[in-house]
Amino acid sequence: MTISILMPTFNTAPYLAECLDSILAQTEQDWELIAVNNFSTDASPEILQEYARKDGRIRFFHNEDELGRTGVAPANRFAFRQSRGPLVTRMDSDDIMPPTRLALMKKMMLEHGPGHVATGAVQYFGEDGVGDGYRRYESWLNELAATGRHFTEIYRENVLPSPCWMAWHSDLVLAAAFEDIVYPEDYDLTFRLRHAGCKIVATTELLHHWRERPDRTSRVDEKYLDNSYLDLKTHWFLKTDYDATRPLVLWGAGRKGKRLAALLRSCHVPFRWVCDQSSKWGHDIGGVKMESYELISQLADAQTIVAVAAADGQAAILDFFAENGKEAGRDFWFFC
Repeated sequence: MTISILMPTFNTAPYLAECLDSILAQTEQDWELIAVNNFSTDASPEILQEYARKDGRIRFFHNEDELGRTGVAPANRFAFRQSRGPLVTRMDSDDIMPPTRLALMKKMMLEHGPGHVATGAVQYFGEDGVGDGYRRYESWLNELAATGRHFTEIYRENVLPSPCWMAWHSDLVLAAAFEDIVYPEDYDLTFRLRHAGCKIVATTELLHHWRERPDRTSRVDEKYLDNSYLDLKTHWFLKTDYDATRPLVLWGAGRKGKRLAALLRSCHVPFRWVCDQSSKWGHDIGGVKMESYELISQLADAQTIVAVAAADGQAAILDFFAENGKEAGRDFWFFC
C-alpha cells in the first residue's frame, strides 16, 4: 500500500539532500514523494531533479497554482492532486525522518482503518539551538501523543505537527483538505479532519526531527505573524463545537478576550462575559457587561471559551471547572 509524501520546497538547498536521504533510508519502501518546487531561487530544483533521475519514486513538479500563488497552502494542494497512494503524509524539505517513521505510521493506519489520523513524537533541532517557545510546543505535542487528549486541547495550538501526520486519501477528500487557501494551512487541516469525524491515534515513538532556523517560513512570512489565530479558532468552534441551545460564556478580559468578544459579536453570537477581577465586574465593554466567573456555576449547561494565558490563572480555572463537574472538550475550551 503506497504512501504519498507531499513536500513543498522553497529555498532549502543546504538541507535538502539530508532530508531526501532520510526518506530513501526508510524501512518502509512503498512510497512516492511528490516534491513541488515552490518558486525557489536557489539550487533546490536542481537537487530535486537529480534525486528524481536516480529514483523513480521521487516525482518532481514545479508549482502550477492556477492563480500563480506562492506559499505552502497552494503547493500542498498541487501536490495532493498529484498523489496516487491511499495513504498520505507530509514532509518539510529541511527536516529529517527517522528510519522507521513511515513503517510505524502505516502500521497504525492499517490497524485503525479509515477515519483515523496517525502522529507521534517530534523533536526540534537547529544549528543555532532551539528557543524556549519551540521546546514548550515540542513537550506539549509529545504529552498529547502520550495521553491522547488532542481534541480537548485543539483550540490552544495545532495538535498535529504539520510535517508529522498520516491520513487516508479518502478522509482528506472528505475533509476538503487543501481545497481552500487558508492560513495557517496546517491548523486549518487539523480542524477540517476533526470536523469530518476523524480521530487521532498516536505513538510516543520519535517520528520526526523538526529543524528550527531563523528564516523558516512560519517565522518570516507575514501570514503567520499573528500566532494566536483567533479568527480561525472562532470559525471552527462555531462550526464544530458551538451549541446554540446552551449559554455561551467568554472568560478573560485581556487582549485576546477582547478580540474574541469582537469576533463573536461580528458573528452575531450571543454570549456572557466573565473574569476573576472584581474591579471589572459591572463594566460595559463593547456593549457587553463584564460579570463574575461564578456565573458559570449558575448557568445550566454552559459552554465556556477561556482566553486566559497565565499558567497560574489557567490552573485556578481548571480547579474551578473540576469543582463544578465541567468536562474539557464538552463544557470548556482554552483558546490560549
